[in-house]
Amino acid sequence: MKVQMTPLEEIRHSSSHVLATAVLRLFPDAKLDIGPPTDTGFYYDFDLEHKFTAEDLEKIEAAMKKVIKENQKFERIEVSREEAVTMITNFGQTEYKLSRLRDIPEGEQVSFYRNGEFLDLCAGTHVNYTKKIKAFKLLSVAGAYHRGDSNNKQLQRIYGTAFQSKDELAEYLEMLEEAKKRDHRRIGKEMQLFTFDSEHVGPGLPLWMPKGTVLVEELEKLAKETEFEAGYDRVRTPHIAKESLYLTSGHLPYYEESMFPAMEFEEETGGEKVRYFLKAMNCPHHHKIYAAVPRSYRDLPLRLAEYGTCYRYEQSGELMGLMRVRSMQMNDAHIYCTAEQFEAEFNAVNEMYLKYFKLFGFEKYLMRFSTHDPDKLGKKFVDNPELWLKTENMLRDVLQASGINYVEVPNEAAFYGPKIDVQVWSAIGREFTIATNQVDFAVPARFDLEYTTSENTKETPLCIHRAPLGTHERFIGFLIEHFGGDFPTWLAPEQVRVLPISDKIADYAQSILADLKAAGVRATADLHAEKLGAKIRKAELEKVPNVLIVGASEAEEGNVSVRSRFEGDRGSMSREAFLTDLIETIQARKLQIKE
Repeated sequence: MKVQMTPLEEIRHSSSHVLATAVLRLFPDAKLDIGPPTDTGFYYDFDLEHKFTAEDLEKIEAAMKKVIKENQKFERIEVSREEAVTMITNFGQTEYKLSRLRDIPEGEQVSFYRNGEFLDLCAGTHVNYTKKIKAFKLLSVAGAYHRGDSNNKQLQRIYGTAFQSKDELAEYLEMLEEAKKRDHRRIGKEMQLFTFDSEHVGPGLPLWMPKGTVLVEELEKLAKETEFEAGYDRVRTPHIAKESLYLTSGHLPYYEESMFPAMEFEEETGGEKVRYFLKAMNCPHHHKIYAAVPRSYRDLPLRLAEYGTCYRYEQSGELMGLMRVRSMQMNDAHIYCTAEQFEAEFNAVNEMYLKYFKLFGFEKYLMRFSTHDPDKLGKKFVDNPELWLKTENMLRDVLQASGINYVEVPNEAAFYGPKIDVQVWSAIGREFTIATNQVDFAVPARFDLEYTTSENTKETPLCIHRAPLGTHERFIGFLIEHFGGDFPTWLAPEQVRVLPISDKIADYAQSILADLKAAGVRATADLHAEKLGAKIRKAELEKVPNVLIVGASEAEEGNVSVRSRFEGDRGSMSREAFLTDLIETIQARKLQIKE
């Protein structure tokens, strides 16, 4: 089946084929797997005994430029399945390409693309000639399991990027350099926010250090205050549950590969062995809380919220700092409502997202509205065409009425209903998916969830799954990059540091520190016998937002000299005035951006 790509996707897709062409010229023994375009570039997976190095990437880039200069034509070839086997065999790439050929459904068109001496099984599309590729760059090499399965052989994946112009490429590469400086793993280590111990604790299981725990608790405080104002009730659920709970929800057996292996216990009564799972999602537990007491239409909407810890067995090759972990705390809530209440509830959730975006300074964001594929009802999606149509139309109406920027993406809904994935761009222009908002019209019925209507009949409620702040781990990872570690004062692990010029001023510094702590401010005093310049430099490196310098004149007048990471040198002011201003800044959760 021919796939029509955008012009940029075609450039990136064609770049991956040029990459493979160049690799085969330099390394004829390389076996090829796949090479698709991505949101940020392209990659190709190779099976080769030789391990690619940085020097190899330079040579491959040079070879790619030669291929582009040759202005090879991209030619589409449509063949029968039998002819495809022959072509793959003659090209000498049977190991992975025949496996990929078997993925193509019977009766569907099989196609190849040829450029010069290179041939690849491919649905397309591509640029017409290689000279259309005007700006590309190879970026890195990483390991990647064949088909993403750790039981398969690990291949070498070469990543690259390509753009329609050299200026766009230069801008992207500059953003990547800035991203390295703001890498949450590097900043997290420097600021002592979190750590990992793969050997003894396990990969993908973060350990929050005291300063990182401040971030966690401030976000929880924010969420709890916001949700309290919006009429949510807080609940708590256990970290494990019986297999039967997830069979009822439908997560088993379909989601089992993403869950930690079952634990088997012998029940105290009857001696029967029962399987328990670490929970990978909070929804089934919340459904049980809803079902614990009879519900009336007067009880709805019922909004149940929890910062629940979930566990997902992500493949080791996919783990990445806080952005991809196996243990996560989720800003989760489930709203049970009637069809008539749905629009207002869903709109209120969107308003909550917008409130958070403004608070954190997210200027660019997009809602990805994922819908179902009618041809996959009963396979990938719950077989209820009427409810799919109804709920998708309701979501579409809410999004259009809100004026929120969104795109519609077919065939990416959850199995139980349409969903919205929230994408935001950091201050340096990198795109992240940080939250989700989903409609569930199927699972409540599986749990026999009901409410009594005003006509004294029984109805099944709709359920909205929402997590505006996503998980602590992913959201904080994003915030570290977004702010570059320079968190606004309300969020900063250490909000104020007092620096006395000499030992003689230590008592005055201590009295200021006592006032700050009494007001609930996270503050320290640096009383070490070091020069003031060294103390200031240390505070800057540790990204403390407010530094108070005190000497003899400040002590005599009851003042402090204020240096702010966001406003620079604020001069001298009374300690009372500084504290009043500081408390106002913290309580208002004022957005502060370091230029």
